[in-house]
Amino acid sequence: GPAQREADRRRSKPRKPYRLSHDRLWAQVAEWLGRGWSPLLISGRLRVLWPDDALMRVCPETIYRWVYSSRPLRERWARCLPRGHRRRRRHGGRRTSRFPIPGRVPISERPPEADGRSAFGHWEADSVIGVGCNLHTEVERRTRFLMARVVPDKTAGESVGAQLDMFSPLPAGARVSVTHDNGTEFAHHERLRDGLGMATYFADPYSSWQRGSNENRNGMIRRYLPKRCEIRMDMAKEVREIVDEINNRPMRVLGYRTPAEAFADELLELQDQQGCCTSK
Repeated sequence: GPAQREADRRRSKPRKPYRLSHDRLWAQVAEWLGRGWSPLLISGRLRVLWPDDALMRVCPETIYRWVYSSRPLRERWARCLPRGHRRRRRHGGRRTSRFPIPGRVPISERPPEADGRSAFGHWEADSVIGVGCNLHTEVERRTRFLMARVVPDKTAGESVGAQLDMFSPLPAGARVSVTHDNGTEFAHHERLRDGLGMATYFADPYSSWQRGSNENRNGMIRRYLPKRCEIRMDMAKEVREIVDEINNRPMRVLGYRTPAEAFADELLELQDQQGCCTSK
């Protein structure tokens, strides 16, 4: 009868409004999904930017459910979800130097504060190989801040030139050491020691996990510049945009701050320390 119809109608109405029907929240979620941020990052970052706004909250599961709730949504948004490799893959030994690198200091001699991530200013170096040119990348271990430069080839001279170019503008406290893999392109590492006073270390052969931050950030770069894609010398602006996008993406390990924010905070702290020293 009518009472039953009314009961059915009530039951079919959701009890509370669906979270993502809230426009401002949804606009923000959509923007970040479009940048390839994971639902976990989106959820954490909302709390950082709107700590006191209960309407700007959504848990990762709700975002996943929303994306998969209908076919049009799935077709539009599912491809934005970051899909990593499900298994660890062993990389074959690539371009390890057969010749001993002069002055090579093994990673086992790196100071403990650089092994952990308590100290600022310790970097990991690597190359992203493209067709034509390559990228030289540097990642700061504590903040995961990324720097990259296009280099015409993998020669040692070009690589160390890019490093000097990247590290020179930084204060000494922000460039304490750099850890390389054993590629021949890092054979001129001593120019960093002599020119900038940086300590240089080398990971063990075939142990990419010892430079995990750099492997992780290079994986992010690969989303924009997949393997076998062309990298040209005139792509500096494009590379800068990719690096900015990655540095402005929040990370769970940084309490959902972005590497750019974490790096800027560390630089400010260095300035404060120097201010204290000079004012005494």
